Order: sequence, then structure tokens, then C-alpha cells
Amino acid sequence: MEKTKQRSAEADPRNEQGKKPRKKREKSGEIMILTYFFLLIFVLLIGYLVYFQFTYGESMANSPYNRKRQNQLAQKVVRGQILSNDGEVLAKTETDDEGNEVRVYPYGRTFAHVVGYSINGGSGLEAGYNIRLLKSHASIFKRVRNLTSGQKNIGDNLVTTLDTNLQEAAYDALGDSRGAAVVMNPKTGAVLAMVSKPDYNPNEVGELWDYYTSQESSGDSTLLNRATQGLYPPGSIFKVLTTLAYLREHDDQYSDYHYQCDGYIEIDGERINCYHNEKHGSLDLEGSFAHSCNSSFVHIGFNLKKKTMIDLCRSFLFNSKLDIPIAYSRSTVAISRATTVDQMMQTVIGQGDTLVTPLHMAMMISAIANDGKMMNPYFVDHIENEAGATVKTYRPKKIGLLMTTEETRIMKKFMSAVVNEGTATSLRDEDYTVAGKTGSAEYGTTKGNSHSWFICFSPVNDPEIAISVIVEGAGEGSEYAVPVARKILDAYYYNQ
Repeated sequence: MEKTKQRSAEADPRNEQGKKPRKKREKSGEIMILTYFFLLIFVLLIGYLVYFQFTYGESMANSPYNRKRQNQLAQKVVRGQILSNDGEVLAKTETDDEGNEVRVYPYGRTFAHVVGYSINGGSGLEAGYNIRLLKSHASIFKRVRNLTSGQKNIGDNLVTTLDTNLQEAAYDALGDSRGAAVVMNPKTGAVLAMVSKPDYNPNEVGELWDYYTSQESSGDSTLLNRATQGLYPPGSIFKVLTTLAYLREHDDQYSDYHYQCDGYIEIDGERINCYHNEKHGSLDLEGSFAHSCNSSFVHIGFNLKKKTMIDLCRSFLFNSKLDIPIAYSRSTVAISRATTVDQMMQTVIGQGDTLVTPLHMAMMISAIANDGKMMNPYFVDHIENEAGATVKTYRPKKIGLLMTTEETRIMKKFMSAVVNEGTATSLRDEDYTVAGKTGSAEYGTTKGNSHSWFICFSPVNDPEIAISVIVEGAGEGSEYAVPVARKILDAYYYNQ
């Protein structure tokens, strides 16, 4: 009887001996789950660190908050050169008679704002690629030899997209005027030239730093790169977007548009005049664009859906960040469902609270030239070591397709009409073809004060070059900005 009970107890899963193996299995399973969980967290953390290093590593290393590391590199590496796309030296490091390293800019003022300077926090490409210029990819044998002999390695060189011929042409074309010019390849986004005036001599920045940053010179904003940081009302060049918005709301019916211009328009007690109160008479949409008729565009804008303009401006990167390596300001436009009639009247003709940079306008015109594809602006073609071997290559990057093929066809046609019969006819008889838009942007409280704008691309059928020009306080776009663009185009076509 006792033996029978003992066997029953041994076979019974509810006794102590039967329960112990199950607890062990449960605990083992829990440990495995925790192990896999922490392993997954570890893998995700490693993956994130790799992603962060790959995506943000260079920008973090190049941050002005990381000066300690940069200064350490500067103790071991001679800063590399900055070169134009045609091989000209734009910045280099030399040693003076006392053994001090001195940064030298052979072209002086011509490339001042885009190349920048390397002291006092730096600016331009000198600041944007600071960490790259302080890294050396010289041969391993040379680096070991320099290390053992106590000599510095030679830093890598930036080979930029900047073209010496076009840069000099843009610099000379602006003359003594305040303003900026940006030249781009619309198909790739490569920046071929960038000029800002007033300018400075980067070879003298250290010597004149106190003056440049003093209250005495604050009105000139000499160190400000107007091409990327200057914010201006766009005036009539903004009509490019107003026209595009109208095309989107009216599709194939745009050719039915008609307006009778009497030199002004008045809506709800708000009056807008055409430039110089000119009466343009009977106009279709193309004529309104070619002659930059304010009255017609206010009429167009008054009937546009606000959402159409909001979405369009957002797609063209208004109020948005740009992915460029040098300091810039965001272009802004204030349109919302709460925008009043008088605000809308001003906005659709590029006035009111709208502010843009010359670089952003070069991007806009390039998107039209490039069949609706907006490319990200870039300044460096590749990085090479001191022996000329390529270390890193920068490829064109598309921001997005912003327009349809039909929209770009129509806009190219309208912009050609600006040159052939409208406000930029001084370019009509050139050996090359041009399409563009002029602008006269009023600013300040004094009536009649205007900035002069011109944006264009050439040749019309297969664009290779896009230009954005602003001349501060000059007046009409056709009289001041267009001649600047012409000199740049002449250099492109005749001086290559």
C-alpha cells in the first residue's frame, strides 16, 4: 500500500519534485526574453550611432562648438587649399619669416564672401568645410614620416564648383553697387559664381576686424553675404509663382484670361498702381507677365485660392531650411487662410511681408529651367589630398519635381516673352537666347525706393546657366539688374 502511494506521488505532477523543473524552464524562458530584448536594444543603439556618425558626423565635427577638436587638428595639420573648378588657388596657407602660418587669398575681394575667412569663427566655405581642410589623407608613409619628425601633415584641398571667369565677370558687373549675384548650373545645382557687395579683403580681416564689427561700419554690413543672408522683397519676380498658381487652378483655360489695365486697380478701398502708373491696356496672361502688370496680377491674386499659394510656396521651400554648407537666411512668405485682402494684393506682386534671398531666387529660376526639377545648391565638386588623389566626391542632389512638363513649357514661353517683347528687351538681339523676369521691389517708407531684380536662364531650349541678380536701391530691374546679367552671360558665352 505504501509502495503504491509512493509511485502515485512520484507520478503526480503537483508534488514538489514535479514542480521544480517547470519553474526552471519558466525562469530560463524569462531570462532568454530579457537577453534578446537587451540585445535588440544594443543592436539598435549601435545602428543609430553608425547612422548618426554617417549622417551628422561631419557637421558635428565642423560645428563651432567643437573648436577644441578643430584646434587640436590645426596643431597637427597645415590647412588645405581651396581651388576653383578651373584649378585656380582661392585660399592657401603660407609661412611667414617668423614661422607663423598665414592664410592667403590670392583673389582678394573677388571671392571674399563665398570663400570666406578662417579666423574669428570663420565664414563661407572656410567655415563650412573647416574640418575637411584640417584633415589629411596624404600617403600613410608620409604621415608616419611627418609624425616621427615632428612635422605637420598637409590638409586636404577643396575643389569647388566656382568658375573664375564667371566670378570675375559677376564681381566686375556689380561694380560699386550694393547687391548680389548668384550663378548656377540649373541641371546640377552647382554654384558657378557668388558675389556680394559691399565686399572686403579677406587678407585684411584680422587687421580690420574691430572696424568691421564696430558700430561705425554696421550700416554697411560688409561681412554679410547678401547672396545667401540678405533678405529682400522680391517684387515682380514673385509673379513667377503667382502665374504658376493661376495655371494650376485654370489648367488649359489659362489662354482665356483677359484684363484691361488702366494703370491701377482698386479692391475694397485698397489701390495698387502699376509701376510708374503705366497703362498697359488689353492683356492676356502672357502679356501681363511680359509687361509685369501689377493691376493684372492683383486681379489674378484676388481670385486665387489661398491654399493654392500656400502649398506652392511651401513646395518652393519658402519658410524652410536649405541644405547648404554656408550661413544663410530663410526666405519667408506670410500667406494663411486669415490673410486679408490688402495683404493678398501685396503678396501676389512680391511686396508686403515677403522676403527672399538671391540664392533662393536662383534655385527657383533653375527649377523652371530644369523642367520643374529643383536641385540642391552645392559648392564643392570634390575633395582631394595634396597629391591630387580624390578623397570624396559630391554628387548633384534633387530636392524634388515641383512642376509638370506642361507648366515648365508655359513658364519658359512667358519668360521668353519678357525678353522678346516685355521688360527685358535689351537682351533680345544677343547671339544667345535668354528667358527671365525683371522685378522692381519697393522697400522702406519712402515712396519710389526700389531694389532692381533680374532672374534668368540661357539658352532657352537647353538651359546651361541660371542667374539671380539684385542691385539694392537702384530702381527698375530692366535698367540695372539686366545689364549685370548680360555681362555675366557674355563672359559665359564669349570668354570660355
